[in-house]
Amino acid sequence: MSVIILAQPFDPWQTLAEYQQKKPHLDGKFGATAVFLGTMRDFNEGDNVSQMFLEHYPGMTEKHLEKICTQATEDHALLETLVIHRVGEINPNDPIVLVATWSSHRKEAFEACREIMEDLKSRAPFWKKEQLNSGEDRWVEKNTKGY
Repeated sequence: MSVIILAQPFDPWQTLAEYQQKKPHLDGKFGATAVFLGTMRDFNEGDNVSQMFLEHYPGMTEKHLEKICTQATEDHALLETLVIHRVGEINPNDPIVLVATWSSHRKEAFEACREIMEDLKSRAPFWKKEQLNSGEDRWVEKNTKGY
């Protein structure tokens, strides 16, 4: 299991391939990998957004993400889990979050990936400040559930 907080852009697909290659315990063991990739969009709440600044609480954020990954691993018999989350300045189309789960079967991988992402999006200690095209800055007031 790995939880990584990054302050710089990353290539999610290259990162994912490199990560999997460095995990020999997965060789021949997994039948499914579920991946969620979240990117910044250029609109929110009816306004055009030019940029976002994402803050987190170092130490607390990683601990929370590790806890939800551990729970998902136990609940779904995962073989491996990877969560990468950006902080700092983010632009439209930039990858923000990558969640990947490996398991023997697709059902467990899909369900675990979704559970991790939903908890991360609704409960993890991240704060977003958007810069609107109008020049106004605003804090996003609530985390969301993506049902």
